[in-house]
Amino acid sequence: MTSVGNSVGNEEKLLNYLKRATADLREARRKLSEVEAQQHAPVAIVGMACRYPGGVRSPEDLWQLVSEGVDGISAFPQDRDWDVEGLYDPEPGKPGKSYVREGGFLYDAADFDPAFFGISPREALAMDPQQRLLLEVSWEAFERAGIDLTSVRGTPTGVFAGVMYHDYGSWVRDIPEELAGYLGNGTAGSILSGRVAYTLGLEGPAMTIDTACSSSLVALHSATRALRSGECSLALAGGVTVMSTPDTFVEFSLQRGLAADGRCKAFSSDADGTAWGEGAAMLLLERLDDAHRNGHQVLGVIRGSAVNQDGASSGMTAPSGPSQQRVIRAALEDAGLSAAEVDAVEAHGTGTKLGDPIEAQALLATYGADRPAEQPLWLGSVKSNIGHTQAAAGVAGVIKMVQAMRHGVLPQTLHVDAPSTHVDWTAGAVELLTESLPWETPDGRPRRAGVSSFGLSGTNAHVIVEQEPVSAGAGAVDESAGDADGGRDGAAEGVGGGDATPERGTWDALAWPVSAATDGALRDQAAALLRLAEDADVDPADIGHSLVRGRTALGRRAVVTGRDREELRAELARLAAGESPTRKVSTAGGRLAFVFPGQGTQWVGMGARLVRESAVFAERMGECARVLEPLVDWSLWKVLAEADEEGVGAGVGGGVGGSLLGRVDVVQPVSFAVMVSLAALWGSLGVVPDAVVGHSQGEIAAAVVSGALSLEDGAWVVVLRSRVIAGSLVGGGGMLSVGLSVGELVGRLPVGVSVAAVNGPSSVVVSGDVEGLGVLEGVLVGEGVRVRRVAVDYASHSVQVGLVEEELLRVLAPVVGRVPEVPFFSSVLGGWVGGGVVDGGYWYRNLREPVLFADAVGVLVGEGFSVFVEVSAHPVLVPGVSELLDVAGVEGVVVGSLRRGDGGLDRFLRSVGELWASGVGVDWGAVVPVGAGRVDLPTYSFQRQRYWLDGSAGNTTDPAALGLTPTGHPLLGAAVTLAEGGALAFTGRVDLRTHPWLAEHAVTGHVLFPGTGFVDLAVRVADETGSGAVEELTLTAPLVLPTTGGVDLQIMVGPAENHHRPFAVYSRPVGALPDTPWTQHATGLLGEPARSGDFSLAQWPPPGARPVDVRDAYEHLAERGYDYGPTFQGLRAVWRAGTVVCAEVALPDETDASRSVSTPRCSTPHCTPSTTANSPAPYEKVRSPSPSRGTASRCSPRARPRSAYGCHPRGRTPWPSRWPTRPEHRSRRSSR
Repeated sequence: MTSVGNSVGNEEKLLNYLKRATADLREARRKLSEVEAQQHAPVAIVGMACRYPGGVRSPEDLWQLVSEGVDGISAFPQDRDWDVEGLYDPEPGKPGKSYVREGGFLYDAADFDPAFFGISPREALAMDPQQRLLLEVSWEAFERAGIDLTSVRGTPTGVFAGVMYHDYGSWVRDIPEELAGYLGNGTAGSILSGRVAYTLGLEGPAMTIDTACSSSLVALHSATRALRSGECSLALAGGVTVMSTPDTFVEFSLQRGLAADGRCKAFSSDADGTAWGEGAAMLLLERLDDAHRNGHQVLGVIRGSAVNQDGASSGMTAPSGPSQQRVIRAALEDAGLSAAEVDAVEAHGTGTKLGDPIEAQALLATYGADRPAEQPLWLGSVKSNIGHTQAAAGVAGVIKMVQAMRHGVLPQTLHVDAPSTHVDWTAGAVELLTESLPWETPDGRPRRAGVSSFGLSGTNAHVIVEQEPVSAGAGAVDESAGDADGGRDGAAEGVGGGDATPERGTWDALAWPVSAATDGALRDQAAALLRLAEDADVDPADIGHSLVRGRTALGRRAVVTGRDREELRAELARLAAGESPTRKVSTAGGRLAFVFPGQGTQWVGMGARLVRESAVFAERMGECARVLEPLVDWSLWKVLAEADEEGVGAGVGGGVGGSLLGRVDVVQPVSFAVMVSLAALWGSLGVVPDAVVGHSQGEIAAAVVSGALSLEDGAWVVVLRSRVIAGSLVGGGGMLSVGLSVGELVGRLPVGVSVAAVNGPSSVVVSGDVEGLGVLEGVLVGEGVRVRRVAVDYASHSVQVGLVEEELLRVLAPVVGRVPEVPFFSSVLGGWVGGGVVDGGYWYRNLREPVLFADAVGVLVGEGFSVFVEVSAHPVLVPGVSELLDVAGVEGVVVGSLRRGDGGLDRFLRSVGELWASGVGVDWGAVVPVGAGRVDLPTYSFQRQRYWLDGSAGNTTDPAALGLTPTGHPLLGAAVTLAEGGALAFTGRVDLRTHPWLAEHAVTGHVLFPGTGFVDLAVRVADETGSGAVEELTLTAPLVLPTTGGVDLQIMVGPAENHHRPFAVYSRPVGALPDTPWTQHATGLLGEPARSGDFSLAQWPPPGARPVDVRDAYEHLAERGYDYGPTFQGLRAVWRAGTVVCAEVALPDETDASRSVSTPRCSTPHCTPSTTANSPAPYEKVRSPSPSRGTASRCSPRARPRSAYGCHPRGRTPWPSRWPTRPEHRSRRSSR
């Protein structure tokens, strides 16, 4: 028996082992299968952006160009310092010459918006345009994918960029000094991908790839591999080409490799060479499963890809047919497809006599074999439209084929009158697309295409692209936001009910949040959005959804709200025209408080519309109705329905009249319910307070929202307390709101009147008996003081409340306070509320004692609160809180919720918009209608200016070698003493390419040389001539700086006479004909040294000077056409003392103030105070800045500069002023 037992035991052990081994084997096989599947997982293209010849600025533009058979080839650009005429020679093989004078060019390749990307103008000038273009298309790829960039910052998102040229700036012999230190990074190829990753905050692999013409497809292949391996969650892949010099044309002209007419004739019998082009494109990639899961659109799918090398082929740069066949087969294997399952190939197709036949034979041997003759492989090349865009060529083919799949059309290839006779087209089923064809597939399977790129280096790439899946999951819109059911139980009696968010096509109000980096860009963005909104086929809800889900919130913001399409369009048009207010984000780091007011917010109709239009509000009102119902003899719903029946629910609104709201025991509970419900509505949009504060009865709602009271206890307090007031206090007194400080008012109070509330520095409420209030009102009105009767007939916060103390304490005794979940600051106690504090006794004190509201807000401001939301049906505390912030010198934002007579969801969304525009985070998705989908929005409106290094940018010739004397000044290059009379001439040049910071001094859209720039020039001339001061300076004409080219300057200085020298400043365009007249811009007189100012800088600011509010100075100036960029926004503070205006100005960090005694960048902000401080209403009238007497200091690069500055109250040009020169210069040219 023992042996039998052992045998059975061993069998069980063996069986268990086999079971475990089998399970382990299955798990191993499953994991292996997962790994293998992951290695070949399809990758989705979720976003595309591009620039190509022919004015192509988007994938849609590229499709229009190819589908309409447009030839995008054109003449050499005229603005790149190319000697276009001297470069051309029709005879091939001439050194230094090109027999071609056309190509595919990006004519605006030099244009860029550096400020948007946080790049200074001088760094932008030193940056290769390829870096700049790649930044733009990378940003747009995310926008076009509908992905907010803040959601990917800090994630393992990769950047894979192809580039092959690194010659920007190579034509400049002497690099301008101010660009030193920028050109290295600006032109390094490795920086190309790193710049994108750094600027956008992407932390995946960043690789710059140079395999010549195959660079962008190799980048795409590398990105696909990184996604499959899990290195990246998203990846940007693409390439860029800008030909900064004509060297490529010259080199290939020597090799006779170019088509004489500049056009690629791919696979044509007329093929005679390639045609160079430029371009930039980025694809945004994501694993297909992830794209579906994240609700991202899928434009197309990368099924497979491969890269290989020609190796030791017939020639270093000669294409290899066998290598091309191998890379095609490897890509098909990676995709798990047969050649017959691919419908078309976007060929490398450069139009060369050698390359095209080799490529065609490789295609015939792979795709052309073993496929039915009636289903040939269709062959085309986008190079016939735009030329060979080199490092950007492969991705151009991908975009073309993705667009072709989406439109179901195979577009024609241009310039093919007859197929190449060097190809045996009978060797397989391959046909040229000499005309456009419908793209049909057998059995309705997805459309598929191959895309090839073969690099001059011998590196080949092939990618298999597939039509986006047709399944329900593809491109599904994430509708998770706002889809929770919002019940409206009890919302009867004509008030309404409905879902949490409106169904698609039915909505009561929409919000379109719009943002940009500058006001100008915001206006342009609104104009572009308006064009989209005017399309009747575009659902406004879809626009809102796309703005909310797929746009990054930038620093200048506005929110467009409306109840229908026309309202939205009208508001958008006002924004585009600059007629609607915008806000600059200013609340970063500021804490947020909800403010709940007491009396005076009620109006008939409040809450009625919002109950119908907002499920969140209605649901919370329903909860309030349920807890109020057992305590009152009226219905909350009937009160709201009464408003609807009177028609005020539609937004008319007004006084309480004969309404139930005329009863204190009704209005206080209804106001309580409205405030509590509004707080819930704010919270549903992600606006949650860091603290709450209440005013008088508003503290009851504040306590409920904070969690210090339950909703039931809150209802108990407001109902029973208001019932006691109605029964015992009504008719015995009243309240007045007075526009004085409490100190000014206390001594004037008659007997029976006392301070009830201090709301602000000049806002006090008093209460008491009717007679005493009447006396006080008469006195104050006679003195011109602002006085307003509060609409109550009882005296809260006065001795009268003591009459009902015993009764109130009795009815409120059951109330038990709790520990607040949200910090609650008491305007009764003047401190934070702890657990159990807000019991029945507290709520008696709340009615009896003065409201210390101003003190409460002051404490909150001191603890870092700068954002205040008044949660009420009408704002009554907003002005007081705003005044308190101003007095504290804190930049903050104060908003209301609804307004009297305007109580719908649209009004609420405008208030939310004010908050968001100031920088507070808002979950706009909560108000997007259910079912709203994605629509393609206009991409960002970059504010571009030209940045291109001028070949003559540096001082290529030593002035001394020409008999001139160098000045060492950035704008004045040299001086010469004239042969007769002792006169001098100074020469120089001003060009936005060499002095890009001047472009930030724009007035009404024109770049003006700063007025104080003339001061700078005059001071340097005084230095050079040994004069002590610039005694007079009169501007005679503005100097408008052109966006291209520059202006030559001449300053003529007359001979000395009685220690004075006259001078004049002239200009004319660079390159002007010799007989072109010079324009005079200024005249002046150099004279004796200036005296010191009339004040000392020993104390700063000077004693007695009062501050001038300049926080929004530049915004106000911009509204009036004075568009000063960051370089010219150095004004930090302004004080005024009589006729003297003192300013504190800071130079930008990169400014070298030592290069001139009074740099225009420093002195222009000095002049701004004359605009802001000389008018009773700041910014009411904007004049050209006018400096005048008494300059007492200079900008210092070593410390934050402080400058005292004297201005005449209404100073105008001419400037009767004196500017001292530097002592070390006063003797340099004294002999002249």
